Amino acid sequence: MKFFSVRKLFSFFSNDMAIDLGTANTVVYVRNKGIVLNEPSVVAVRAKTNKVLAAGKKAKEMLGKTPEDIIASRPLRDGVIADFELTESMLRHFIRQVHDNRKTLVHPRMIIGVPSGITQVEKRAVKDSAMQAGAREVHTIMEPMAAAIGAGLPVADPSGNLIVDIGGGTTEVAVISLKSIVYSQSIRVGGDAMDRAIVQYIKRKYKLLIGERTAEKVKMTIGCAMLEGDYSKESVDVKGRDLVSGVPKTISFTAAEANEALLEPIASIIDGVRVALENTPPELSADLVDQGIYMAGGGALLRGLDSLISKETGLPVHVAEDPLFCVVKGAGMALEHFDMYEEALM
Repeated sequence: MKFFSVRKLFSFFSNDMAIDLGTANTVVYVRNKGIVLNEPSVVAVRAKTNKVLAAGKKAKEMLGKTPEDIIASRPLRDGVIADFELTESMLRHFIRQVHDNRKTLVHPRMIIGVPSGITQVEKRAVKDSAMQAGAREVHTIMEPMAAAIGAGLPVADPSGNLIVDIGGGTTEVAVISLKSIVYSQSIRVGGDAMDRAIVQYIKRKYKLLIGERTAEKVKMTIGCAMLEGDYSKESVDVKGRDLVSGVPKTISFTAAEANEALLEPIASIIDGVRVALENTPPELSADLVDQGIYMAGGGALLRGLDSLISKETGLPVHVAEDPLFCVVKGAGMALEHFDMYEEALM
């Protein structure tokens, strides 16, 4: 007769989860099922009762458009929890959504990706939010480690792997070898900083006030790190409020202007990569000459960023397959093969 350990018995009955609790998006991976949820990290609640009205895409559509009695906000900022109660409500909503609003017999075990520069207080907030949302056991994994695993890098080998994970709130730069982080740096610059840079550029140059959602669309449409070919002539119409007259106004915004607006946040990311290379041990640096740099996260999709980093460092730069899901895939692999990756967990 075969006996199961208590841990294996719990895993058999529960839908264990790996979660990329990102500033911009929350992605959930369920054991033996893969990625089952990808929603914006936004929640809308009734102001007086804190009752959740919407979370994810529906809540994001409400940003900046709600009456006084409804609060729509992003409870995570710069990769960490800014509002504990709202994060807990959002997580609980997503867990119920994954379970089709059914109450499960056993609460899930969770592995959650966190920034490498997270403090003990911030890490405790992540764990407490997950426990309050219904988890029975919570483990955390550094996002660059999860991203490297999800990108298919040989993290268990005695060789250097440099991963640059550009998320919404932070950019994680790390050198990994033997399932451990040799050097890591968490830069509080990511997709949100790029959006804010576009908002400020348009405000300064055109005296036009736009929202961050509009700036995000501009970044995704014509945003670029390097101007190449005819692309520099592309443009989009941007609508906002004229700060002089106070009435709505439309301007034409070009790719060249978007490139100029993004120079500062892009420079911060490149500086972070340079610092990581300077702090890499010589033997691992030798590996990076052949292995190159791998990019993950939504920011890796910014046009020309891989070419610019390659130009500035002299190393080959590769964008991982499905960069948006590298962290959750890596955390999911740690969940599926817990014993193999247990030492990589925090």
